[in-house]
Amino acid sequence: MVIDIKDRVKNVDLQGKIVTAYDAAQLINPNDKVGISGFTPSGYAKVVPLALAERMEKEPFKIDLWTGASVGDEADGALTRANGINRRFPYQTNKDMRKALNSGDVKYIDMHLSTMAQNIRYGFFGDLDVAIIEVCQINEDGSLVPTTSVGNSPTFVSQAKKVIVEVNVSQPLSLVGMHDIYEPLDPPHRKPIPLEQSGDRIGTEAIPCDPSKIIAVVPSDVPDTTRPLAAIDDDAKAMSQHLIKFFEQEIAEGRLPKNLLPLQSGVGSVANAVISGLAQGPFTDLSIYTEVIQDGMFDLIDAGKVTVCSGTALSPSPDGLKRFYANIDEYRKKIILRPQEISNNPGIARRIGVIAMNTAIEFDIFGNVNSTHIMGSKMMNGVGGSGDFARSAYLTIFCTNSVAKNGDISSIVPYVSHVDHPEHDTMIFCTEQGVADCRGLSPVERARLIIEKCAHPDYKPMLTEYLEKALAATKNAHTPMLLDEALSWHKRFTETGSMKK
Repeated sequence: MVIDIKDRVKNVDLQGKIVTAYDAAQLINPNDKVGISGFTPSGYAKVVPLALAERMEKEPFKIDLWTGASVGDEADGALTRANGINRRFPYQTNKDMRKALNSGDVKYIDMHLSTMAQNIRYGFFGDLDVAIIEVCQINEDGSLVPTTSVGNSPTFVSQAKKVIVEVNVSQPLSLVGMHDIYEPLDPPHRKPIPLEQSGDRIGTEAIPCDPSKIIAVVPSDVPDTTRPLAAIDDDAKAMSQHLIKFFEQEIAEGRLPKNLLPLQSGVGSVANAVISGLAQGPFTDLSIYTEVIQDGMFDLIDAGKVTVCSGTALSPSPDGLKRFYANIDEYRKKIILRPQEISNNPGIARRIGVIAMNTAIEFDIFGNVNSTHIMGSKMMNGVGGSGDFARSAYLTIFCTNSVAKNGDISSIVPYVSHVDHPEHDTMIFCTEQGVADCRGLSPVERARLIIEKCAHPDYKPMLTEYLEKALAATKNAHTPMLLDEALSWHKRFTETGSMKK
C-alpha cells in the first residue's frame, strides 16, 4: 500500500526526500550510534527499525541503540532478535531485550532518565550518527511535530549527524499544539529553566530541525503498540485508600494544600491503579507533573479533577489509547508533552513541590529501595525516572504489594538485594497493609514502623526476629545488620522457591 504523506510534509524540498523504510534503512551503517524517538511504547520509530532488523538478518551487523525510555517491539524486539544491538540505554521493558541483556549479549546501561539528553550533548557517549524520529507533521521550516511522546527527541535531532523522519499518518494531526519543546543550554551557559507551575509553556510546539540534516522522510501507518494494564485489584484499591487517608492527614496538619501539590506517578499497573483511585477521592483542582500519562490520569481528567497534566509521553493501555484518540479535542486542553529532561528535571520537581509516587520491586526495613533487579542480579526494566523525582520531591512515596509469587516472596526484606534509592532519598512506604511515614525517624525507628505498617502478616514475625537479633549482635548499632543473614532471604528463595523458613 502506498501512503501519501505530502500533505503532512509542509517543506516542499523535503517532499523530494520521501523514500521507503527499506531505502532509509540502507543509510544506517554498521556500528552507528542510533537514537530513536519514543518513551514507553508511544511515539517510537517503527517502520525503519523493522526494515533495519530485516537488513541485519541478511547482512549481520550491530548498532548502539539510544531511546527516551522503553519502546515497542518493532524496535527493541525486532532488533534484538536480529542480534543487531551492541549497546542499549537508558531503559527497556521488552522480553527479548531483557533476556539478551541478562545473558550478556547486549551491553545495557541503566540511567536516570533526566540525565541522558545532557550527557549526550556533553559528548559522554560519543557522537550520535543517526536520529530516527516519528512525527505527525513536518512544518515549512523543517521543524518536527512529535506524536505521542517527546522523550529525548529534541536532543537526538540537535546532536545527530543525520536525521531520518517517519511521518505516521495513523497519528492524528490533533496532536499539533500539545507539545512544549525546550532544550536547555549547557554549562557554563545554562540558564534557569523558566517553569514555575505545571501548566507553564516555555518552548515551541515543534522540534527545531535544519532541513539539510534530514536525509530521508519515510511514510508510516503503524500505530503505537501499547501495553495492557492489569486490572485494579483489591490490593491496589487498598493502597489508594491508604494514600488518600495519608494525604487528608497531611492537609489537616497544614503540610499540604487542599488540592495537594503536583502529582508524579511512575509506570505500570500499580502506579496507574493508585492514581486511578484518586479519581474517587475528595481532592479537586489537581495538577500533574509527571513523565508518563496513563489511564488513571484520564480517569482524573474525566472526573473533572485535573487542571493540567504535564508529561513526556502518553502511556495508556490499548483501550486507554482508543479513549485518548476518541476524546483528543478535550484531552488536548489539559495535556502538555515535554522533553524528558524537563518533565523529569529534579530542579523543577523541587521548585514546584512534586508528590512523587513510584513503585518498588522490594524495599528493606531501613528504607532502601530496589526498583530494578530481581534477586539482585537480573535486570527487570531499569530505574527509569524514579530517581529523578525521589531525591527532589516534596513527598517521596514508594508503593508495592507486600508479597509476590503467591506469598513466596516478601517485598519487605532485611536488606535489599540491589540499591537504587538509598534510605536518604525515601520518606513514605505504602503496601496494601498500610502506610509507613518514615520522615524524621532513625534507622531502627524506621525498621519497626515499616515492619508494623507495611509487611505481610506471614513475614512480620520473621522481620522482627531479624531486627532484634541484629540489635543484640551489634549492641544496638545505628543500622544493625547481620552480614551473614542480610541477604539470606533471597538465598533461601533461589534455593527453595520461597523466602519462608
